[in-house]
Amino acid sequence: MDVQAQIKETVTSNPVVLYMKGSPKFPQCGFSNLATQILDACDAKYIAVDVLQDQAIREGIKQYANWPTIPQLYVKGEFIGGADIMRAMYENGELQTLLESAK
Repeated sequence: MDVQAQIKETVTSNPVVLYMKGSPKFPQCGFSNLATQILDACDAKYIAVDVLQDQAIREGIKQYANWPTIPQLYVKGEFIGGADIMRAMYENGELQTLLESAK
């Protein structure tokens, strides 16, 4: 399976997916840390994919969403955005509503 197909399979078969650097317990960058804190604050259940474990995924996810940075959040197969977008959506309540709809 090629990387794009693998990514598509992951984001479409799980309601909430976060591509990040490191793991939720040990984030390897500030933005990934912020993303996990926001999801935890929303009490979201999510799959975390550590892009540092797989160079092909790390490059492939940037192409998949046409988005140059990590972390990347997907809800119900849709690309939502990175840490800044997540923060803005969390502050105005949109993210909580979106995550609730994914349960």
